[in-house]
Amino acid sequence: MSVMDLPKVELHLHHEGAAPPAFIRQLAFEKKVDLSRIIADDGSYAFENFVHFLQVYEAATSVLQSPEDFARLTRAILEQSAEQGVVYCESFLSPDFCGGGDVAAWREYLQAIQETALKAEADLGIILRGIVTPVRHFGPEQAKRTALCAAETAGDWIVGLGMGGDEGQGHQGDFAYAFDMAREAGLRLTTHAGEFGGPDSVWEAIRDLNVERIGHGVRAIEDSKLIEELVARQITLEVCPGSNVVLGLYPSLGEHPIARLRDAGVRVTVSTDDPPFFHTTMRREYDMLSQTFGWDESDFRALNQTAAEAAFCDTATKERVMKLLETS
Repeated sequence: MSVMDLPKVELHLHHEGAAPPAFIRQLAFEKKVDLSRIIADDGSYAFENFVHFLQVYEAATSVLQSPEDFARLTRAILEQSAEQGVVYCESFLSPDFCGGGDVAAWREYLQAIQETALKAEADLGIILRGIVTPVRHFGPEQAKRTALCAAETAGDWIVGLGMGGDEGQGHQGDFAYAFDMAREAGLRLTTHAGEFGGPDSVWEAIRDLNVERIGHGVRAIEDSKLIEELVARQITLEVCPGSNVVLGLYPSLGEHPIARLRDAGVRVTVSTDDPPFFHTTMRREYDMLSQTFGWDESDFRALNQTAAEAAFCDTATKERVMKLLETS
């Protein structure tokens, strides 16, 4: 079996960031919104750097204006993920884009997303769970509203709280109140760190937010003490190699530290982040990692085992995922 054909677990996927450009263009056409400035001649998203990427991301998201829009988006995402062999996925969902952080509006959006996900599970065999996500550059006060949305809808489907956005804005500890609120509601915790923020941001995430997973986290390779801490705490990194290369964090996949982190005993997983923005898929990630580092089927099965163990879903769902990983 080709490594690309293996069943896969993906832990780091931004819901809006997974929107196919053609889907966003169609919505823009229906709503008479001009998004030509964010679309390249070949139909892909056009951005120049990380900050510009965030601006393009939010512009694309602007045409997602109703629960029905998000239901359609959810189906499109799950169809393409299932085609990639993904059997379980955790997606970052932001109430900021689903009702502006209002709990009542968020419930309506969430119901539409969850109903679509459950139908796709029956049709396509892919399991989706949601991680509510404050947007860091929207600030700590808005993050509290987002965390309230998470706490009010915590359960079998909303399984965690994470944080995305511009790592250059503030510090992880500025958001401790929001993370404490989510923790008290029984949610599991992750946050973006160690991407553009460097190893110090990972230390902050561990010390100030007490998270059990880190989104990206790859710059931990720059600090041997931090690597020791990650191993000791068994903190899992949600690594997105293709994203890191496209955004210029590393000049090539060969210089990406995922293999060195894994060899050092750090728990690493593989995800796509915002796949259409970065011209990637889960199959492509697996293929490129195999070609670059010589990883074979046993390596990728071990990665998926790690991902399944680190998933935020309940025990019964996790057991189902483990069985799906063993089916081929």
